[in-house]
Parts: sequence; C-alpha cells; structure tokens
Amino acid sequence: MRILILTPQLPYPPRQGTALRNWGLISNLAHSHEVWLLSFDENPDVAPAPELRAACCEVAAFAVPHRSTSQRLRRLAVSDLPDMSWRLWSPEFAAKLASWMREQHFDIIQIEGIELARYVIDGGATMAADTRIVFDDHNCEYVLQRRAFETDARQPKRWHAAAYSLVQWQRLRTFERAILQKAHATLCVSAQDALMLQDLGAVPPAHVIPNGIDVRTYVPGASNNTLQAANLVFTGKMDFRPNIDAMMWFGREVLPLIKQHVPQAHLFIVGQKTSPRLDVLRSDPSITITGAVEDVQPYIAGAAAYIAPLRVGGGTRFKILEAMAMRCPVVSTSLGCEGFPVTHEQELLIGDSPAEFAAQVTRVLNDPSLRAGLIDRAHVFVAKHYDWSVIVPQLEHIYTTLFN
Repeated sequence: MRILILTPQLPYPPRQGTALRNWGLISNLAHSHEVWLLSFDENPDVAPAPELRAACCEVAAFAVPHRSTSQRLRRLAVSDLPDMSWRLWSPEFAAKLASWMREQHFDIIQIEGIELARYVIDGGATMAADTRIVFDDHNCEYVLQRRAFETDARQPKRWHAAAYSLVQWQRLRTFERAILQKAHATLCVSAQDALMLQDLGAVPPAHVIPNGIDVRTYVPGASNNTLQAANLVFTGKMDFRPNIDAMMWFGREVLPLIKQHVPQAHLFIVGQKTSPRLDVLRSDPSITITGAVEDVQPYIAGAAAYIAPLRVGGGTRFKILEAMAMRCPVVSTSLGCEGFPVTHEQELLIGDSPAEFAAQVTRVLNDPSLRAGLIDRAHVFVAKHYDWSVIVPQLEHIYTTLFN
C-alpha cells in the first residue's frame, strides 16, 4: 500500500514517546509498504536524518508554528475549538498536504495524534473516494484534560490551570468525537482507552495498537547489578504536565520518605525541555535534573529502580517498556501503568499514596530476590507483547480489513 503519515514532529531520532511510536510504526511498515511522511521540525532547514529518508519514499517537514500567549488567549476567546487543534495549524503544511493528495493516490492517510486532525477534518484537502483515514489517538485527550482539571482543582495555586483544563475538557469531547466520526478506523494504545473512546462515540470501535519497542536495541547494563548508589530514574519530556506533576509529587512527598530508610537514594530526572516549575527541586542534593541527553539508556542502566509516579494522564508509557526491556525494576502508580495488563509484584510494584510508593521503592532497593524476579518476568512480558515485530502485523491486518 501507499501510506501517507502525518506526524507532529520528525520521528527520527526517536527520543520521546510520540517519536518512538511513530518511528516504530514507520520503520516497520516500510519493509512492506511505500510510506510518505508529512511532519513538523524545529530545525526545518536541516535535512532529515538518513535513516528517515531511507525508510520513506518522500519526506516533507515544516517549521513548528509559533504562537504567542496573546494569540493563544485570543483563540481561546473567539474559537470554540480546543487549544490542541491550533497548536500545529500551518497554512504551508495544509497546502503541501493538498498538493500531495492532488498529485498522488494514497491508500491510507494516517493521522498521528489529535493535533493534526484538523488537516483532514476541515483542512480543505480533497481525497479520493477509496482513500481510508486512520486516526491514531495517542491519548484519549478529553480524559487527560478531565484528569488534569481534577488534579489541579485540589491545589489553590493551580486553579488557573484547572480553569484552562475545564474549558479544554469540554471542547475536546466535541472535537475528538468529530474525528472519530470522520475516520474509517481509530487506533488507540490500550483497552482502557478503547472503552473511553467507545463512550465518546467511536463507531466502529477503536482498535488497540499498543506502544511498542524494538526489544533487541535495549541492552541491559552491568550497572543494574551495582546498586550501592540506590539511583532512581525517571525519563520523559519535562514540559509535559503529567511528567511535571509526577516529579513535583515524588520529589516533595515521596523521596523524603524513601531517604528515611535508604539515605543514599538519589533521583535522576532525565528529559528535554525542563519546565521552570521543577526549579524548586534543584536545591535538593539528592535530585539531579539532567535536561536533554543524547541517550536515556545509560541512565536506566545505572538505576536501581525506574519510577513512574504519574497521577495525571492516559494512554500507556514507553518509559515503562524501556525499563522492562533493560531489566530495570519498575515502581509505578496505578495510573502510571494503566493500559498494561500487569500485576503488582509480578512485572512491577504499585503504590498510590506517598507512603505506599515509598514503601515499594524501599522494598525493591533492599530485596535482591524480589528485584530479580520482577525484572525476569517483566522482560518476558515486554518481549512477548510489545515488540514491534508483534505489533505491526496487527496494524497491517486492520489496513486490509478497510478494503474488504
């Protein structure tokens, strides 16, 4: 098939969740199909990576649109569309999409994320009658905003953010429902998201195509067995609200409890675009904020445990799959591992209150036999269910059914 994929950023190099998913799908689909890519790039004057150009028949990338605060506020006031629908709106991108659709015939147009949905819903491009639209909903966005509202509403200093999320939650319900009605097939990352999209009106029901990894590329480091430093690690894009909330909660409320039992415990927060909200944690000598790094694997390899203390958000997290593939034991909140069919004390440990989370981290630091069992079962779990070699054939089957 000839497949046109729209992505919010160039998926190579794959350094964070969305890019990891997009590159996993593109690089594996390219073995059997002709893939075209239309995307955004923070450095559009730099040629796409050779790996990306080798995988795709054509690649076109445009500058990420800039929006000032005043522009965002004006849009919020005069438009009933959600803020996310404006985040990547670009006339140049829309014109290129329309041009390709006039000049080429695509079997599939795949939209990677809600930020790009407007280009197909009302972007002005005319597609062939036999072209199928596939919408890949990375998160059930209206639920994510609802949860953000519920979290921020409990903190008076965050009421301004809660007000924003309340408005966006309502607008996203309407917008996300419109996408579901337009698409010929909807993809999501977990069975929980599929149920939430069904409640929103997904017809036909959404297909679960989980986040995955190439397990072979994650090499466990010898330092996984050298735990004297009691390093804890969290990885992710650090301007993302759920990640910011997770680190603020862990750094302020959980880490002090852990240090009562493991005084040498040290947290590494690893990821690009660090929010200024995290600056208050820098004064703690037991916390290191790295900013952007070339490769997260050495940090995971050097950790005694990977933490996923998420309290906001939806979907599933690549970070947990990466840690499991590298044989690093995982401690998560229930929400952090939502979407994965995992069991407490089998593939990972789960704790939701500060005391519970701290207790589980302390257990994994102090109990070598518990740690060994967790990492062995987790590695089997991720290799069996979440390797791209298992996942992409499921997506190809969905494509085939759209033409039957």
